[in-house]
Amino acid sequence: MTRDADQRLYELAARQYSVFTTAHARLAGFTPAQIKHRVATKQWARVHDYAYALAGVKLPWEAKVLAACWAGGFRAVGSHRSAAALWGLAGGRRNVIEITCPRWRRARHDGLFVHETKALELADLTIRRGIPTTAPERTLLDLGAACHESVVEMALDAAENRGLVTASSLRRTLERLGRPGRNGAGVLRRLLEARSGRPAVPESEMETMLLQILRRRGLPAPVPQYEIRQGGVFVARVDAAYPELRIAIEYDSVEHHASRKKLMRDNARRNRLWAAGWFPLSATVTDLKDGGSIFCAAVAEARRRAS
Repeated sequence: MTRDADQRLYELAARQYSVFTTAHARLAGFTPAQIKHRVATKQWARVHDYAYALAGVKLPWEAKVLAACWAGGFRAVGSHRSAAALWGLAGGRRNVIEITCPRWRRARHDGLFVHETKALELADLTIRRGIPTTAPERTLLDLGAACHESVVEMALDAAENRGLVTASSLRRTLERLGRPGRNGAGVLRRLLEARSGRPAVPESEMETMLLQILRRRGLPAPVPQYEIRQGGVFVARVDAAYPELRIAIEYDSVEHHASRKKLMRDNARRNRLWAAGWFPLSATVTDLKDGGSIFCAAVAEARRRAS
C-alpha cells in the first residue's frame, strides 16, 4: 500500500514542479502517522509550511513560488517580480520569491518577500504555468512598487505588444486599485498618460530602451514601428522614425558573427530606404548600454541636417 501511495504521490508531484502538500499526500493514500514519519526521517524535505519535496530533488524556481503560495493560504499568489518572471516581462527575477496574500502567519524564509493585502479581487488572480499568480494588469501595477519606472515601461510595452493587456484593461485596474498612496499606481498612471494616442508600441525591450534614451537626451519622441511607403508601395517597417524629417531608426540586435544572408538582407533594406529618400540610423546594444551619448549625437546631427 505504501509503495502504491509513493507512486501516486510521485506522479502527482511530477505535474507540479516536484512539490506537494500534506493534503496531496493524504489524497495519494498516506496516513497522518506516515506523513509525520516521512518528515521526521527526512525522506521528505520541508519547502514551506505544509509544502514538501522528496529528499534530494533539486527544485526549479517555479516549485518554490508554488510552495510559497500554498503556505500563504487562500488567495495567495505569485506577485511583483515573481509574477513578472512568470509572464516573461522585464523586472522579473528568479533569485527571489515574491507573493501576495491576505495574511501571512508563517515563519520567515530567506529570499521570500510577502506582501499582505486584502485588495485581491478575482480580476487580479489567474493561473500561469500551473502557479497562482497576479493577472498581467495587476502585475504591472505591483511592479511599479518594486522596479524603476523605465523597467515598468519595458514590461508594459511587452505586455501590450503580446496582447496580455490593453490600455482599457489597465485603466480599469487603476480605477479599482489606484487610490492615492497605492504603491505602483502612480508609475502605471504616468506611463499610460504618456503613451496616450501613440499609434504603436515597440516590439522588444531594447526598442523601448532606445526610445527611453532618446527621451532622456532631450530628443523628440520618434514614432515607433513606423511603416514607410513610397507611392503607396511598401518599403520597410522600421523600429522608430521621424517621418517629417525622413529619418529611420533601427535597433541592430546582432553585433558579431552576423550571417552573410542577414548582412545581404540588411544592406538591401538599407538601400531601399536610401532610394526612397530616407536617412537610416542603426543602434546596437553597446550604443544603448553606454547611455547612448554617441548614438543620440548622431540622431541630433541627422535631425539638424534634415531640418
